[in-house]
Amino acid sequence: MRHIAAYLLLQIGGNASPSADDVQKVLNAVGIESDEDRLEKLISELDGKDVNALIAEGSAKLSSVPSGGAVAASAPAAGGAAPAAAAEEVKEEKKEEKEESDDDMGFGLFD
Repeated sequence: MRHIAAYLLLQIGGNASPSADDVQKVLNAVGIESDEDRLEKLISELDGKDVNALIAEGSAKLSSVPSGGAVAASAPAAGGAAPAAAAEEVKEEKKEEKEESDDDMGFGLFD
């Protein structure tokens, strides 16, 4: 990830085609050692490609990935309205817990 971040920083800075040496200089400037193999693979994969197009393509792919709440919603309902009522009760209980939060988190000044 650090290699990609350095590559993108160089792109934003105006270097349209950063080399492996350029990326290494950026990483070394902040005290991070680079992995030569990963860096060479990154440079070879991105050579001749538009980074903005790659980011747009990746964003489109991520938008089609289901997120956390879909599993509970797709569970089969056995009793019709009963699961909905149970879900409402659980939500109400969670709200009450949030309201009763303890500001000192159970630690007193002289404990």
